[in-house]
Amino acid sequence: MPTVVSKFMEKTEQALHINRTTLSGAVVAAALFAYTYKVAYPLITRRDDVTNINNNLVKKNVQTQNGVKLKNNLSKRQRLRTTIPALNLQFILQFIKLVRIMIPNLFCAEIGLLTGHTTFLFLRTFLSIYVANLEGAIVKYIVRKEPKNFSKQLMKWFAVAIPATFINSMIKYLESKIALSFRTRLVDHSYKLYFKNQSYYRVTVLDGRLDNCAQRLTDDIETVASTVSHLYGQITKPMFDILLMAIALANLVKSRNANLITGPAIISGVVVFSALVLKLVSPRFGQLVAQEAEKKGYLRHVHSRIVSNAEEIAFYGGHKVEQSQLRSAFRILSQHLEHMFGVKLWFVMLEQFLMKYVWSGTGMIVVSLPILLAAGPLSNTPKPTKLMNLPLLGDDPSVALSAAKMVGGDAQDSVSERTHYFTTAKNLLLTGSSAVERLMSSYKDIVELAGHTARVANMFTVLEEASKGIYHKTMVEKKEKCGDLEIEFKGDQPLAKGKMIISTNNEIILKDVPIVTPNCDVVCPSLSLELKPSQHLLITGPNGCGKSSLFRILSGLWPIYGGELHSPKNSMFYIPQRPYMVIGNLRDQIIYPDTATDMINKQITEDDLLKIMRLVHLEHIVERDTFHQVKDWTDILSGGEKQRMAIARLFYHKPKYALLDECTSAVSIDVESFIYQTAIDMGITLLTITHRPTLWKFHTHILQFDGAGAWKFDQLNANNRLSLKKEKEELLKKPSTLETTQRLNELNKLLGEDHN
Repeated sequence: MPTVVSKFMEKTEQALHINRTTLSGAVVAAALFAYTYKVAYPLITRRDDVTNINNNLVKKNVQTQNGVKLKNNLSKRQRLRTTIPALNLQFILQFIKLVRIMIPNLFCAEIGLLTGHTTFLFLRTFLSIYVANLEGAIVKYIVRKEPKNFSKQLMKWFAVAIPATFINSMIKYLESKIALSFRTRLVDHSYKLYFKNQSYYRVTVLDGRLDNCAQRLTDDIETVASTVSHLYGQITKPMFDILLMAIALANLVKSRNANLITGPAIISGVVVFSALVLKLVSPRFGQLVAQEAEKKGYLRHVHSRIVSNAEEIAFYGGHKVEQSQLRSAFRILSQHLEHMFGVKLWFVMLEQFLMKYVWSGTGMIVVSLPILLAAGPLSNTPKPTKLMNLPLLGDDPSVALSAAKMVGGDAQDSVSERTHYFTTAKNLLLTGSSAVERLMSSYKDIVELAGHTARVANMFTVLEEASKGIYHKTMVEKKEKCGDLEIEFKGDQPLAKGKMIISTNNEIILKDVPIVTPNCDVVCPSLSLELKPSQHLLITGPNGCGKSSLFRILSGLWPIYGGELHSPKNSMFYIPQRPYMVIGNLRDQIIYPDTATDMINKQITEDDLLKIMRLVHLEHIVERDTFHQVKDWTDILSGGEKQRMAIARLFYHKPKYALLDECTSAVSIDVESFIYQTAIDMGITLLTITHRPTLWKFHTHILQFDGAGAWKFDQLNANNRLSLKKEKEELLKKPSTLETTQRLNELNKLLGEDHN
């Protein structure tokens, strides 16, 4: 490479007729200018960003009162917080919250692991000092040409290697154990919040603050735990190293009768200057890392959508659209990563320049000062060099013996003694500078940790609020009044002022309960009805009238914005049109959400399960796969088999009320009628959404929505309704006239069906 550069410079010199020295100086000056611009650019950008943030905050604080604009000046503390968006009071509070979760008390296992880790870090620092002194002694005996003493020191070197390697391995092992323990604590806490009061559903449907919650529960928690564990060692050991190395270096310099102030003052000045420069030009790593996690989560979300809807995409042939969306998501991520790499390139370059070259040069100056500017002879009587008054080091008798053999000036300040000092001081200084470098580099890791900490802490906050019924969702349109219903808002969020009361007589009573979607769309402003056990309810109406929404309100999934709902506790079982198949064996599909232990406690046997499977005409699956066969039942079972499996769950649990939402649409009519009659015989009260007239005879009451917010609750006359249905079918076969159209509209209104 140097040859290529030399030839290039030679050709350029001949072509432009410029002196080689001038050309080299111009190249170096251009490189320095480019480097200075690149280093200063983040600082300029940051100042511009801070100015914009301050201007925006000032604009927000401008209020109009009686036609006069009032301007609230930002405090100095607010302006300081905007300059450091990651390392602020909010990050500290969030981190303390996570630490309390990871270390719940002073007598937990994590404290024991941290204590052991700290002990091994302290021992490793002592070994570093001992090895530095040992290496200096080895070099000294090489210079003196004393093979016997050299062999003794070399044997010590190999002997100390055994505990040193063990300590290093234990440090890494304990760091991994601490990271796993921290992660376990965070995962346990997050899972507890995630499943508390159905928060997993609420944060997805009712709250809009958590994007890609699965990524926060997995990747972000793992990153926080591993980073905290790594930072503990990365900060603790350098502090031990700096403290003990400073003491050792002070004793070593004192033994040379040198000034104890000059060296530390020079080193401190250079370190402080480097820290100020790095902090001044440091990019916003916390914000960059948080944005990277968000973009990775979005890419994973696009992939999961394709996996979940693969069949529909294949039917439509939508692979081009999906591929373009994947490419777009990956391109956004790659562009952000390229930006991060570019920012880190120049920052790491400046960091390495200061910490490796500037510090190394400063270290050579400080180490050489006691030799070049020695105040006088070491002492009248040669003594062995001491690093520090610690039993671990002690005095080296071999040094004293060899020093006693010297005479004259050579005995007082021999070449070997200076070599011993220089080698030992250099090793100690290198260890100390490495410790300071790790401390300063940890600032970048802490800022990156702030990004992941904010995501995890925010997730915990949202899950806690969602479990208490506190939601924040972006409203498409803020409707405070719809008919007689008036929704009260606090800020931009609606207040759920309705009451849910546990019924004592197992009846379902709705008193002026509105049906309102999570987006605050009012489907029905007020609904009132009373349903007792054995009063089977048929729910009809056009699409979007609130039939399925009523089931969500009865189950407690959606908040109640008004009125009162009286409902028995743990007495409803919901079966959708597309049932959910769990991971497990065939028995788990039937007893879900019970476990095998719950089934035993209920004194239900597999013979009872076989009887249930016969009721839903699925005994052939038991004969084929047995109850203990684990398979992917979502793909194995057909649509009708999955619906009958869901009915088997209903017969297993035998709830007081069954919420059936088109749950037998893929089942034959004869099997469907048998299933409904069996459920009634078991004492299960049915609340059914269906379009099949064959099921009307199994219901005693009807709730009919008209799609415009009105409803009608009455007893069901199945025969009269069947005659109306038959009349509608006959009119549809006739040519369309004004009279037939009017009659069809009347029939659709009476039947509560869509116009078709």
